[in-house]
Amino acid sequence: MSHIVEIATEVRDPAAIGAACHRLTLPPPVHGPTRLFAGEVTGWAVRLPDWKYPAVCNTETGRVHYDTYGGRWGDESRLHEFLQAYAVEKTRIEVRTQGHTMTEESLPDGSIRMTVAVGGAA
Repeated sequence: MSHIVEIATEVRDPAAIGAACHRLTLPPPVHGPTRLFAGEVTGWAVRLPDWKYPAVCNTETGRVHYDTYGGRWGDESRLHEFLQAYAVEKTRIEVRTQGHTMTEESLPDGSIRMTVAVGGAA
């Protein structure tokens, strides 16, 4: 049986943040207070390519704090790539935890199709 799922991403899992950074060949995330232009926030700082300031993931609230100054300090498509990678990696962690397997397929439009085999059968 097939199901279509739409995911609203809350970034709450440090392991999935690290896995998303690894997947995108980004530096490992660093936890702690981080200075953005408008102030300081605490969470997991993710250095995205060509961004002046990092994106900071607050795993308590699930929110991501960032400052791109309307795209002048960073291309928001990089954040979307990170959030997509986070969602895939978080799904992978949960699927494995429940004893299932997952395959993924990159689609021409940039989206990723994930297929979960319940019980581990592929």
